[in-house]
Amino acid sequence: MIFLELFITFFKIGLFTFGGGYAMIPLMQQEVVGNHWLTLTELTNVIAISQSTPGPFAVNVATFVGMGMGGLLGALVAALAVVLPSFIIILIIAKAFTNFQNNKWVQGALFGMRPVVIGLIASAVFLLMSNELIVQGAEITNLQVLMESLKYKEIIIFAICTVIYFKFKLHPIQLILISGGLGMLFFGVLPMIF
Repeated sequence: MIFLELFITFFKIGLFTFGGGYAMIPLMQQEVVGNHWLTLTELTNVIAISQSTPGPFAVNVATFVGMGMGGLLGALVAALAVVLPSFIIILIIAKAFTNFQNNKWVQGALFGMRPVVIGLIASAVFLLMSNELIVQGAEITNLQVLMESLKYKEIIIFAICTVIYFKFKLHPIQLILISGGLGMLFFGVLPMIF
């Protein structure tokens, strides 16, 4: 039954990923793309779109996938499943944590989790960048093949936005608007001219 499968999948994503939304991307990609609910490109697009809407993108992705797989009820089931573990964990450990927050073992465990979260975020960045900057399905066997499979328009947009961000320290919304404008220019206006 699709509703149970949606619930279990998104409950697992909500339960076993911690450290913020970007740390969820590797597991989300494994589960959602692995179940053939979305392609990697579709998942990347949903993540990008959800960054411009209110709320955490895990809820947005869960709702989108749930709606596609089971309509409105599927969307509700998936969205509830992805947030339910947080509520359960908070209810269970909130009181206990206040009693143990100064414990050296608890502090050590939290300190040890930080590199894992950073690694998960780095993995998400690599996954999204490789999906967007390298032609999918390309067999990268040497440097020449890699150079031929690069998506140069996307790399140029990424480079321009990176330079603009570090030079002018723009607000993320301004950067999103600039990158969207560059995308429309590179993929809409310029191809019609040339």
